[in-house]
Amino acid sequence: MNGAISGRTAAEVADSVRALLERGALAPGDTLPPVRALAERLGINRNTAIAAYRQLAQAGLVVALGRGGTRVVGRPGIAQEGYGGDGALRDVGSGNPDPRLIPDPSAALAGVAGRPVLYGEPVIDPGLEAWATGWMAPDLAPADRMALTVTSGAVDAVERLLAQALVRDDAVALEDPCFLASIHTARLGGYRAVPVPVDAEGMTVDGLRAALADGVRAVVCTPRGQNPTGAALTGRRAAELRAVLRDHPYVLVVEDDHFSMLSQRPFHSLIGPDHRRWALVRSVSKFLGPDMCLAVAASDPETAERLAMRLSPGTTWVSHLLQRLVHALVTDEEVVSAISRAGAHYAERNSAFVARLARHGIAASPGDGLSLWAELPVAARPVSEHLARRGWLARTGDEFRLADTGAPSPHLRVTVHDLDDDGAESLAADLEAAVAAVRAGDR
Repeated sequence: MNGAISGRTAAEVADSVRALLERGALAPGDTLPPVRALAERLGINRNTAIAAYRQLAQAGLVVALGRGGTRVVGRPGIAQEGYGGDGALRDVGSGNPDPRLIPDPSAALAGVAGRPVLYGEPVIDPGLEAWATGWMAPDLAPADRMALTVTSGAVDAVERLLAQALVRDDAVALEDPCFLASIHTARLGGYRAVPVPVDAEGMTVDGLRAALADGVRAVVCTPRGQNPTGAALTGRRAAELRAVLRDHPYVLVVEDDHFSMLSQRPFHSLIGPDHRRWALVRSVSKFLGPDMCLAVAASDPETAERLAMRLSPGTTWVSHLLQRLVHALVTDEEVVSAISRAGAHYAERNSAFVARLARHGIAASPGDGLSLWAELPVAARPVSEHLARRGWLARTGDEFRLADTGAPSPHLRVTVHDLDDDGAESLAADLEAAVAAVRAGDR
């Protein structure tokens, strides 16, 4: 195996290992050569070999086991958002909005066609641009430097923002626990994800300070409706984070305010008035439906210009028909009222379920978002297995963690807003029984 790996640079060595995996010459469980031995055989610097192994680890293809060496784990299956694959179980881990609360676009569709849009025209439809300016500018201290871009959803925006600012092996600060799509983005981009702990007030100050000391070139933060915890930045915490970032004005700060119009919490930004590289991203998917793949990114002009290179007219712009449809919906008073009612409904159902869990001896926080974060007195994974036997499919906190603490997560993320009272009581009772079974050692 030592003789089969080749290359002079870290990227070439890593690509060589990938090729061996693809051809079946390497398999999960195989151990790679020690760094020193590989470096000596290839005639490269030891740090080059270390960097190659780090790239492979970031891609999830190998794991470093200390004295046990570096072992191949194959391409891992990463958890996906949305419905689970087993239709026999009632899915309370999907994180989906209630389809009954998504506005019907039928009436608006008839009036959005307009004239055809041709190659070379502006990528943002004028009506949407005017509305989005009013949506974004009041929440940005550096609004006088704001430029708008439209992307195919929030995940697309974050991916493009990181791609124009980072190169492979750059470090990016992500919340921990983390939105699953952010884990995907970091892994596929080859970035080094630096975990920043999250508490009830959002991203922690000490965590951000440590990440900046570790050399991160970008920070991705969810100011409210944090997935999976439901945390929202408080005014005090946002001010503390801005103070930490003041000495790092060229670190790209991306705020993913995906829950925006549904949120029951005020918006607080960690983008200071003098910060140089920043973007605020707001999508419409949570309140107009996941299939409405559109997000608005407000950013500094340099970042917007770099984004524009990746969203050129004629190849990768967002359909003007979709932009006009979104504009028609978000400027309809009845639709806006329906969105407001939906946000209140999600908050009320989550709060009611938290109170129900408390009566069953389980702690949880309603937070802000479509799901809630339950903290169990035992490991969550065996509890989820017991719930599956009782007909429920839930997500454990292990799927959302970046830092490997060596201990199983005690958290469950559950989506309960579409359960009626009987269903909510049944889930709470089954959850209490599952916790009791795990405590009793009944695996």
